[in-house]
Amino acid sequence: MKLNKILTLAAGALLVASCSDIDEQYPQDNNITAEQLQEITKVNPERINATFSGMFTMMLEPYAVYGESSGRADDFGYGSMALSQDAEGADLVMMNNNYNWFSTCGAMTSRDASYANPYERYKHPYTQIGVCNQVIASYPEDTQDKAAIYNMAQARAMRAFAYMQLAPYFAFDCASHPDDLCIPILRDGVDYANNPRATNKEVWEYIIEDLNYAVEKLAGFERPNKMQIDQDVAYGLRARANLAMGNWAEAAADAEKAIGNYEPASIEEVSHPSFCKIDEKNWMWGYIMTEKQVLGDAGYATVASWISSFSWNGYAAATENTPMINVLLYDKIPATDVRKGWWLNADKQSPLLDGLEWGTTGVKGQAIPGWEDPDGNKVPFPAYANVKFGMKSGIGSTTNNNDWPFMRVEEMYLIRAEGLAKSNREQEARDLLNFFVQNYRDPSYRCDMSSRSLTDEIWFQRRIELWGEGFFTADMKRLGKPLVRFHGEEQESNVPDAFKFNMQANDGWLNMRFSKYEYEYNMAIVDNKGGSLPESGQEPSLRDGVTD
Repeated sequence: MKLNKILTLAAGALLVASCSDIDEQYPQDNNITAEQLQEITKVNPERINATFSGMFTMMLEPYAVYGESSGRADDFGYGSMALSQDAEGADLVMMNNNYNWFSTCGAMTSRDASYANPYERYKHPYTQIGVCNQVIASYPEDTQDKAAIYNMAQARAMRAFAYMQLAPYFAFDCASHPDDLCIPILRDGVDYANNPRATNKEVWEYIIEDLNYAVEKLAGFERPNKMQIDQDVAYGLRARANLAMGNWAEAAADAEKAIGNYEPASIEEVSHPSFCKIDEKNWMWGYIMTEKQVLGDAGYATVASWISSFSWNGYAAATENTPMINVLLYDKIPATDVRKGWWLNADKQSPLLDGLEWGTTGVKGQAIPGWEDPDGNKVPFPAYANVKFGMKSGIGSTTNNNDWPFMRVEEMYLIRAEGLAKSNREQEARDLLNFFVQNYRDPSYRCDMSSRSLTDEIWFQRRIELWGEGFFTADMKRLGKPLVRFHGEEQESNVPDAFKFNMQANDGWLNMRFSKYEYEYNMAIVDNKGGSLPESGQEPSLRDGVTD
């Protein structure tokens, strides 16, 4: 059985899901000055080229934090963060078993400062920020070299993206809590051993400053592939940031510019498992995963191994941990919406399975969910398991080299709709929402037929469209919504009992805690407090305006 090694690790020494075995110190930058770095770059220009390239490849690198010897199947950079952030939310459900490396997120025990999962989610963005800072410092600020300016602009956009993977999780929303403490900013010349948390407003203004530079300086830049950042992506990132800051009109304007010549995937194009190849036309920015990166056990520490149901050498499909949709959300999706088929129904069927074959086994179509591999590399899928994400190397492939979307144009339509709705242009927002959904997802859709408020309807569309891509928790906190995973005894739930709880929107437990290596090394850190570990069954009467 191909998973023997990693399953033994999970069931043995790491049986307590994600309990930390951290044995390394918080990463410290070296003491090379910007001037010295520029001199090194002049002597050895390949150094900065390698650093610039690494700024992108590290994004989803398997075993990026702990290394391959750790055997941590949850260590795959931003993809792991995206799955963690959705697992802490309401719509993505995973089993509560000994093989679920993300159970700390489901149970919200991820606030323990000694646990590995929250450390990964803290270290990876800050490591990326350090690499971005090196790229930026490698060039004189007043350089006129176009290639250097493009590299600096991409590094500043990437740095902003990294801060945006931290800020929403350590504080409540910026628009309503501008003066709340957020995260430390790694400014030039800062004493990392005495670097206090900046306020929400300071962090997001720093992000906007970087993105303003990127938008301006990337004009005219033609990237070699969609793994790099061009002006459209910079506009998209700034649209996200403006949305987080409550700059509604600016968010709508940036999203419109980001859309540019991109077109959403058609109904036909999402009528089969996809979201796994960077050349999909609706992807604006993503990660190109190579076969070489996933050879051997490295294939277990990948998004394909965890979120795709169709890997024949993947962790989730072999352990019944394929992510499912919460039945609360699934039941609200109209039958006429093509996205309803992105998940199995209660009978473990989906129209997306028609015409598929699992490798060369002869197992086809609706028989795939119930089929069990005799070698143990695939168990039957649970009801409501996702079939949204395909396999780049083919259904039933043993090569987990799926690409991953960091930004799709569909998100920009939904950002623009929200920005319009919240800047007193509601009819334009409704028209845009109708245009997007009717043309690309559900021809029968009518925005004004919904009983939800307009902003809740837009969130509903985001929750369906962006499911599994890492947006839920940031959206929930930005919108000031409670966490609603179940409806008491009123409706059957597919959430495991240990994860079955609701939380008030202002519950302090929703804010991440700092890793012990941050507050032990950085003497200025004041940790988050408030709230308490949620208990199974708590707050059954809470509702979120979408799944009511």
